[in-house]
Amino acid sequence: MRPDLAMICDWIKPGSRILDLGCGDGELLAHLARTQNVTGYGLEIDPDKVASCVENGINVIQADLDEGLKGFESQSFDYVVMTQALQALQRPDLAIEEILRVGRFGIVTFPNFGHWRVRMGLAQGHMPVTPTLNERWYDTPNIHLCSVHDFESLCEDIGWRILDRRMLDRSHREGWRIRLRPNLFGEVALYLLQDKDPATDR
Repeated sequence: MRPDLAMICDWIKPGSRILDLGCGDGELLAHLARTQNVTGYGLEIDPDKVASCVENGINVIQADLDEGLKGFESQSFDYVVMTQALQALQRPDLAIEEILRVGRFGIVTFPNFGHWRVRMGLAQGHMPVTPTLNERWYDTPNIHLCSVHDFESLCEDIGWRILDRRMLDRSHREGWRIRLRPNLFGEVALYLLQDKDPATDR
């Protein structure tokens, strides 16, 4: 399992009910079901990945995340997770709003556009291509990239509570440089969020 997914597992309480948005082949859900007795669903748009989920025994629904979570009742899950997909959505802010409506807690991860390699690319007059953001400007699915500062400003403006944050390098490791300057040296950001008016405390 990828180290960032393992860190997400540390935030999730055993026996929880999970909704995994953009779940891929269902690796995270399968691991959580096996090790922490969680239940839940995955949402995935790619038919091949949906088929992999079914083969792996994961409850999965084929859906486009840009169409929202209208089919799910408010507070119907303990956690709603979205890894490395926020930047590819039409309206990331509305997606998080939906995540925190449907789940008691939201977990989102994204590549940090404030990383020094990104800044170097821009300083040279080009859209950056880095180990974490490795597509070129014309073939990338990423349409709303943001830095850690941008994301935390959005949370502050709307009132979402940041309960925890982990910053990682491209190998999904932490280190003293990242702790010292997270927006400059962190390549991948993980956030545990809660709505401004939570139904219950963690």
